Amino acid sequence: MDKLELSRSISRDLLRIKAIRFNFKELFLWASGLKSPVYCDNRLSLSDTGARSLIRDGYVDLIRTEFPEAEVIAGVATGAIAQGALVANQLNLPFVYVREKAKDHGMKKLIEGVILPGQKTVIVEDLVSTGGSSLKAAHELRKAEANVLGMTAIFTYGFPEAVTRFKENQCPLHTLVTFSTLMDVALEDGYITKEEADMLERWHRNPHD
Repeated sequence: MDKLELSRSISRDLLRIKAIRFNFKELFLWASGLKSPVYCDNRLSLSDTGARSLIRDGYVDLIRTEFPEAEVIAGVATGAIAQGALVANQLNLPFVYVREKAKDHGMKKLIEGVILPGQKTVIVEDLVSTGGSSLKAAHELRKAEANVLGMTAIFTYGFPEAVTRFKENQCPLHTLVTFSTLMDVALEDGYITKEEADMLERWHRNPHD
């Protein structure tokens, strides 16, 4: 399966299991404060064996192609912990995960698992929107002296501000599904109308307004 075919297949799975939802009357409020007519919850893919396996294998092929020297897989809590562990197991590599904030008890760890200075690390994220929380994980891993090669994710909205942030932080991002591919499939398969697709495109160009 080539890259575009895989992207379209995963898009169909995400739409089928309602991991992707649309609402053009009552916009979804994201944690970042943005309001959106589309919402993505990739955690739902873990409950569907077909989608879960397709995504896992997509991650594995992507990492083998883009980051063949990877020595550690790091998941971003909480959405990418399970997927990251599945990917690390498939690649027979160590796994760690990065918390959103350090625990306030015990060892007060921010990174769970064992990672050594200089280890070549690939981050597994489930979703990239504005890029802020994703890049925070990269920052914490670098503080721990990990050699962060880059990041992989199931889906990205592809906002210009996120593209700029990843470039500024020297963190290459590779994803299985892009916003444009997902919208193409959603329109083809009747999840949205042409008018709604046009609305999504206008929103995508200026999500802050």
